[in-house]
Amino acid sequence: MNMRRYFEDFSLGETWTSKPVTLTEEDIITYARHYDPQPIHTDPEKAAAGRFGSVIASGWQIAALSMKLFVESGGYGETPMVGLGIDTLRWRRPVRPGDTLQVTREVVELDRHKTRPEFGIVKTQVTMTNQDGETVMTLMSLGQVPCRPI
Repeated sequence: MNMRRYFEDFSLGETWTSKPVTLTEEDIITYARHYDPQPIHTDPEKAAAGRFGSVIASGWQIAALSMKLFVESGGYGETPMVGLGIDTLRWRRPVRPGDTLQVTREVVELDRHKTRPEFGIVKTQVTMTNQDGETVMTLMSLGQVPCRPI
């Protein structure tokens, strides 16, 4: 979807599903060394002796990946979208090396901006699942998009 979309073009229940992406141990460790350098994310030996029995991905990596996959799926097309926030972010299951992840976003609410009527707010439910269909992360996202010019 490579077109400009306006607030009026979105509909309740509209969904986007990303392509699947597999995370390697190297992907997990590289991200964590830069942004979440805890041993459960960066040190396979220490992680193996810990609670999860292996390296697991940082939740922040999974949240960032969900955004990347959504943008690549073309949900907003060429529309300039401004993130307004995230509600109820939950990491449901650990993500391990070799897990294949896929994200689905569903439009659950559409509102005209209260103080800036030239914009609308698109609220989406984001769900990331692994190769077994298990939910690994959920969040509610709020995005601001322009309304159709009059």
